[in-house]
Amino acid sequence: MFYTIEETVAALKAGKTTSVELVQESINTFEKDKTSEKPLNAFLEIYEDAVELAKAADEKINAARANGTLDELFAKQPLLGVPFANKDNISVRGKKLTCSSKILEGYRAPYNATVITRLAEAGAIPLGRCNQDEFAMGSSTEYSIYGPTRNPINRDYVSGGSSGGSTAAVAANQALFALGTETGGSVRLPASYCGVYGLKPTYGVLSRWGVVAYGSSLDQVGIIGHSPKDIALPLSVMSGVDFYDDTSADLPESDSLKNLDAYTDFASLKIAVPKQFEESKGLDPDVAKVFADVKNWFTSKGAKIETVDLPILDASIASYYVIALSEAASNLSRFDGIRYGHRVDEGKGYDQLYVDTRSAGFGPEVKRRIIIGNYVLSEQFSGDTYKKGMSVRARIQREMAKLFEQYDLVLCPTCPTAAFRLGEKVDDPLSMYLSDLFTTFVNLSRIPSISVPAGFTSQTNASANSMPVGIQFAGKMFSEPKILRIAQAWENDHPGCGVPVKN
Repeated sequence: MFYTIEETVAALKAGKTTSVELVQESINTFEKDKTSEKPLNAFLEIYEDAVELAKAADEKINAARANGTLDELFAKQPLLGVPFANKDNISVRGKKLTCSSKILEGYRAPYNATVITRLAEAGAIPLGRCNQDEFAMGSSTEYSIYGPTRNPINRDYVSGGSSGGSTAAVAANQALFALGTETGGSVRLPASYCGVYGLKPTYGVLSRWGVVAYGSSLDQVGIIGHSPKDIALPLSVMSGVDFYDDTSADLPESDSLKNLDAYTDFASLKIAVPKQFEESKGLDPDVAKVFADVKNWFTSKGAKIETVDLPILDASIASYYVIALSEAASNLSRFDGIRYGHRVDEGKGYDQLYVDTRSAGFGPEVKRRIIIGNYVLSEQFSGDTYKKGMSVRARIQREMAKLFEQYDLVLCPTCPTAAFRLGEKVDDPLSMYLSDLFTTFVNLSRIPSISVPAGFTSQTNASANSMPVGIQFAGKMFSEPKILRIAQAWENDHPGCGVPVKN
């Protein structure tokens, strides 16, 4: 298996590998891993038509090679023959779509999500469906009816969530790149835990059509890859306005993503480091050390770094959970046992069917969030809590927009800690929620951010385990080309930081 899309496409064009070989290698790895003592559990299934799609791609490549038109073919379909992993809440027509929940047991998507359609048009091959926290509600991929996904660096640790399956598949080199989704950090956080790159684009850059909703004003499809280039190319083919999603938007300079070059103008780069994150009591010393190393790298390149005081960020995680859980309670009301999915019907009427189906179909974390969300939306109980949460969000958006009038980049750790052990926080919801402490401000302000693999925790004793640490680069809205170029400069100077586990 080649590590990057660039290497893979070059090998396909040169005839050094085939799309069928790439898909088959992933299948072999998937089948072998299922029988291991501690299965990774990244993929839930490999799609049954993946090999046939790969054969069709190989036929097109062979024909173009014979005709001398390979360059023209790959110009039209830059991802031809390249397999990718898909999160279990993104629709692929005719395939299972369960959101890792019992309530959608047996459900198959009737159409493709727009992001899937656009990748397919670019020649990419949907390889399989990946594990996640149920309905994307979690930070560890432990809230799944299929069991947890393990961290490929150390299988006693979590992979992060909610896009833990997609991220582990990339980190374990079972997939070249993967799609995940973000509501409050669900791509960047597992990317940090597993030592790969993870991008949360500007809200609207990637269509949400065909993606099962959690918090509609926050949700966004994200991309996980081995390098910034592995994220840039899929982003370029998926981005843009979608007729089916009124919140979708064009990405300026998207063509520059197809041949991503590294950023060089560091002397003019102004970087803001939020005081609230740098001085956080929950910041692990090992993470703080890696963060200091990244800041030193920027200053050595000539960039100017300043600490900024943004008191409103202290309210970001509270605002996020008020809004996200309220929207989740509304969105998940459609899962009623009547229209699709799991049903518990004992002939006692629709009201009881509704109660029994949701009681049996949803897991404890989803139930917890629905109950909290409904409480927040009930003004007779919580007053104007939701309105206050939205007011705080508007303030965060204004403050961040004002900040980017003076600075090019916001720099901070992706997560206060590295990955934790399986089971360590699963019964401690508040501790789990605080994993998103440094990520939610990005979703609330709708800006893009990428988590870059920046180092590892230190081994302080014989029983300690060194785990990856991610640092995030956040920019103003629609600045994906710039932050990806900066991330590529980091990758060029630190080759191997994002190299996945070899099987």
